[in-house]
Formats: sequence, C-alpha cells, structure tokens
Amino acid sequence: MSSGTPLPPGLTGRTPAAGRTPAALDDLDRAILRELVADGRLSMRALAERVNVSRSNAYTRVERLIADDVITGFTARVNPVRAGLGTAAYVLVNIEQNSWRKVSAQLREVPGIEHLAFVGGDVDLIMLVRTPDNASLRDIVLSRIHTVEGVRSTRTWLIFDETSPGPFGGDGAGQAATA
Repeated sequence: MSSGTPLPPGLTGRTPAAGRTPAALDDLDRAILRELVADGRLSMRALAERVNVSRSNAYTRVERLIADDVITGFTARVNPVRAGLGTAAYVLVNIEQNSWRKVSAQLREVPGIEHLAFVGGDVDLIMLVRTPDNASLRDIVLSRIHTVEGVRSTRTWLIFDETSPGPFGGDGAGQAATA
C-alpha cells in the first residue's frame, strides 16, 4: 500500500482531474474502506480474506481507490488525552469578507488546530483545537487566532467527552478521546 506524510483531515492538497468523475463506490469498495479505516496496517492478504475476494482483486481495488483520491493516505489514530492533549474545543470564527484565503493560510500555521472547515451559516469557520490544558487553549485562541488579520470574532465550545464512530459506521471502539 502507498504511504506518505498525510495532510490534516480534509486537506488533501489534491484537486480532482478536470472533467473526471471517480467511479461510484460499490459494496466491495465500501467494505474495503471499512476494513482499512479500522486497521490501516492490514496486509493485502488479510484484507482480501476479510472482504472475501482474491488478493489481486483487493490490491487492484485499493490501488484504484488511491488513484481516484478516495484513499488519500494511511495514518495512525492517536488518543489525544494519552498524547498529552487533554483539552479539546471547537472554535467558531467569523472573518472579514473576502479574507478567507489569507486567514486559512495563517491558521494552518497555528499549533493545536487539528481540523479546519469553512462552513455556511452563522459562522464562517469551525476549528477543532487540542491543547494540553485550558490555559494553553486560552493562549491559542487569544494570542494566536485573534491576532490573525481578518479574524473578527471567535466563540469557543469546550468538549467534555467525545467518541468517533468513523465515516463508515462501526461502534467507534478504541476511538474515544477520553482516558
């Protein structure tokens, strides 16, 4: 399987080929994705056994999913609490109109921002921020995010507990962020 340094979730750095629509995913593709999301270190042989196809079919499918930019990388899931990032918050940001490119570029440089998404609605941007403690979170929000040119205001929602069922279902076992 291909490997590389992954970008943060949602930021693949790739653009779809002009005029090219990836093939629709079938049940086998979704089964392969479910298995790889659960364990990205699976060998092709084990993957093929789990989805009941030949190893060459599994390999061909995975390579197509990579080529179609459905699979954008392989990475480890880290328990943030055990990694020393026990405080998590969603930071909602309002920005000046037409400043999104500059704001986005500057915010990507701020440590602790795990996910950044521009959204429609009452706010312009939602970020998932992880820090060791509340004091560090305060410093990031007030000293780093608020000082970015184009940021008008923020609201911070502290996360008390979280689990992640994953994009392809499952019970989220082993993915809870609490210790």
